[in-house]
Amino acid sequence: MNNKSFLVRLFSSIWHGVDGVRKILHLLLLAILFLGFFGVMSSAPPLLQKRVALFLQPIGPLVDQLEGDPYDRALAELTDSASPQTLVQDVIDALAFAKTDDRITAVHLELSALSGGELSKLRRIAAGLKDFKESGKPVVASADFFSQAGYHLAAHADEIYMNPEGMIFLQGYGGFRNYYKDAINTLLIDWNVFRVGTHKSFVEPFTRMSMSPEDRESRTKLINQFWVMYQQDVETARGLDAGTIDSFTQDLVTHVVAADGDIAIAAREVGLLDGLLSRTELRTTLKAYAGEDKDDSALYASIHSSEYLESMRSTKRHDVQDENVAIVMAVGTILNGTQASGSVGGDSTAALLRSALSDETVKAVVLRVDSPGGSVFASELIAHEVFALQSAGKPVVASMSSVAASGGYLISVGANRIIASPATITGSIGVFGMFPTYQRSLEAIGVRTDGVGTTPWVGQLRPDREMSAATKDLFQLIINDTYDDFISNVADLRKMEKIDVDRVAQGQVWTGQDAFEHGLIDELGTYDDAIRIAAELADLKDGAYGKKVIEVSLSPTEKAILDFFAILKSGGLDVALLLRNSSVLQSLSNKLQQVLVILSQFDDPKGIYSHCFCEVE
Repeated sequence: MNNKSFLVRLFSSIWHGVDGVRKILHLLLLAILFLGFFGVMSSAPPLLQKRVALFLQPIGPLVDQLEGDPYDRALAELTDSASPQTLVQDVIDALAFAKTDDRITAVHLELSALSGGELSKLRRIAAGLKDFKESGKPVVASADFFSQAGYHLAAHADEIYMNPEGMIFLQGYGGFRNYYKDAINTLLIDWNVFRVGTHKSFVEPFTRMSMSPEDRESRTKLINQFWVMYQQDVETARGLDAGTIDSFTQDLVTHVVAADGDIAIAAREVGLLDGLLSRTELRTTLKAYAGEDKDDSALYASIHSSEYLESMRSTKRHDVQDENVAIVMAVGTILNGTQASGSVGGDSTAALLRSALSDETVKAVVLRVDSPGGSVFASELIAHEVFALQSAGKPVVASMSSVAASGGYLISVGANRIIASPATITGSIGVFGMFPTYQRSLEAIGVRTDGVGTTPWVGQLRPDREMSAATKDLFQLIINDTYDDFISNVADLRKMEKIDVDRVAQGQVWTGQDAFEHGLIDELGTYDDAIRIAAELADLKDGAYGKKVIEVSLSPTEKAILDFFAILKSGGLDVALLLRNSSVLQSLSNKLQQVLVILSQFDDPKGIYSHCFCEVE
């Protein structure tokens, strides 16, 4: 009886196991079929009315590359938890497609959520708006609140409207940061700093309580040039008299008093706006260009740029050809090892360049740099891969975005050609190292370190021991040598005298315009100019080559998983329930990482960095 019962249970368990596997396989088969159907449907052109407006709504800051691992970011986007960012190329591509699309009759540029964007990126999008307007189709800009970046783009529209309760705040350019010397002294920390460069200001918060005269001089010149560029861009695009923007910002209180305290009316009166419209009134205005939405007569007919762009790219774009110019992004702080997008990894970015080297369809490379620098060692790894490409007969063009300074300049200087925007921040040729020790802090609470070693160097890199004079001398000698190598390489590669390089180095930051005049770059131009020049250097005929972005991409499995989650979301399921984690703790952790990035992520093997304090607000 017991044996019979055991056999029944055994075969029953086997049957249930087989049945379970059958159900899982059945479910997977259905999922695969569903994914295939979804893929076909998602590649179909969007079903639009004959007349619709393209709804463009940049959110967050403008960037050249989205931050984070592509899979993690895609999951975050599915759960609406991704940090808001807008890819500049997405905006430009959407405008380019819409220009020749007869279904698109206008563009609605909604700028309330645009939090910022450097001038070089704003100018790229402004050029895209100008190109779109050649179609004769109108661009209508609107916002509840115009940031300085948002208004730059709005100025390039045909019409600008703002909510009557909104405001425009043009604050100009500047830069402020905290200085910690007194706090460091209070905490009894010995913050050992080694640097070369009279203007190398990155270390100043640890050695001073205020901005140095050298940094103040350099930064004042930089922000004044940016402010002139901004005003000229806006006044030209808007048809305003020269000095209108400066007058409005410098005498803002006077203008607002004249408008009885209403800043929105003050902005309209000086010509910054075409009108003050509520959201209902704005929709009515847009209906005149695009008609009513077929499902809701209260709305105007429109399609969101993300939906439009995804479809148009899948059906009309054929960038990759038999011969290509490759684009490799170097965006963010330069760190060692493998880094996710939004940071430049010495190993990971070098690997991308090697991919371009081994790809027979790649004939030239554009290295798009938007970086304030970082680890000298990681920068050198990347620079060596640039030389390897050139040795293989593949020319490299460095295309400087908003910032290509310090290490960002180091990885660019060896390119066959260096192209920058007039609004690029570059230069900052200098190096530094920092090593804080806490022996006095520990002694204050009753802790002391002691021991023995076979040489004077044993224990010299312990944060709980004071650095010896010999160790400090050694560090400074290495820093001096690194700086000498830096300016020597620049002199050699740029065909300049070393003394002339040193004169414009010393950690000084320059606009692209100044860098061109000093011989640090080859010409002023755009991202598209860089691609064209790379093709010319590789003897590729105009129109006979493609563009191939080389980046870390999703694996087929990751794509399948994301498609599956997208299907669940489109079916009404809250995907966040499946992927939920401790979002509060994660948010705090991410914030802490950002605050401590200088100390926790900088891991140059020699402790030497070429990093620029390039933030301009």
